Amino acid sequence: MSNGARVVARPMEIRIATDADLPAIVAIFNASIPGRLATAVIEPVTVDQRREWFHRHSPERYPVWVGELESQTVGWISLTQFMPERPAYSHTVELSVYVTPAVQGQGLGQALSEHALQAAPAMGIQNVVSLIFGHNAASLRLHQKLGFERWGMLPGVAELDLLPRDVVILGKRVG
Repeated sequence: MSNGARVVARPMEIRIATDADLPAIVAIFNASIPGRLATAVIEPVTVDQRREWFHRHSPERYPVWVGELESQTVGWISLTQFMPERPAYSHTVELSVYVTPAVQGQGLGQALSEHALQAAPAMGIQNVVSLIFGHNAASLRLHQKLGFERWGMLPGVAELDLLPRDVVILGKRVG
């Protein structure tokens, strides 16, 4: 395509994640750690360590979805309560999206994100934010394509491999 859009060659099924999906979710998350682009977590996590995080989500309000190609989980996306200790933010969520390295760049992250953004207003969500490292050009481009705007930046707040890294705050009003 001449406009630079990527096309998913195979249809991806997107569904609510279950406990049985947690090992695949963790494996995809852990695969992102060495690249130092997608998470401030610097060591692999275990399924047991992520179980509490997973159970703070619910299909009705703060879902985790998985994307499957040919019955294989290849990505996931979550809407997480933003600053849960502060009720004034109850209509705002943080979006996190991860795709297994073997199929990155095929539009799966975009498909997962579009799915979540379309579902959000029916859950009473008005704002979606993403915190993205300033050096993660692919994720910044994806969010721009999805209509996110730059709402702020935290300069040098993360340290990865002894390098200070900026965190860009992107947001989108959906409700």
